[in-house]
Amino acid sequence: MLNNKIKAVATNIRNKREELNYTQEYLAAKLSISQNAYSKIELGYTKITVERLFQIADVLDTDLMGLISTEETEAA
Repeated sequence: MLNNKIKAVATNIRNKREELNYTQEYLAAKLSISQNAYSKIELGYTKITVERLFQIADVLDTDLMGLISTEETEAA
C-alpha cells in the first residue's frame, strides 16, 4: 500500500513537471542533483525527504499538498 502512495507522489511530480513543460534536466539543475538522480525520484526509486519535497514544490511553483495527494492518481 505504501509503495502505491510513493508511486502516486512520483507520478504527481512528473505530471506537474510535464504540465509546465520543464525537462528533468531543468529540475535536476534547480535541485542541484544529476538528471539520473532526479529521474529516480520520478520513477519512485528514491525515497524523498520532506525537505526535497518542499524544494520540488517550490521549483514547480505548486502546493506541496497537490504533490502528495494520492486520491486522484489512485482513481485514474
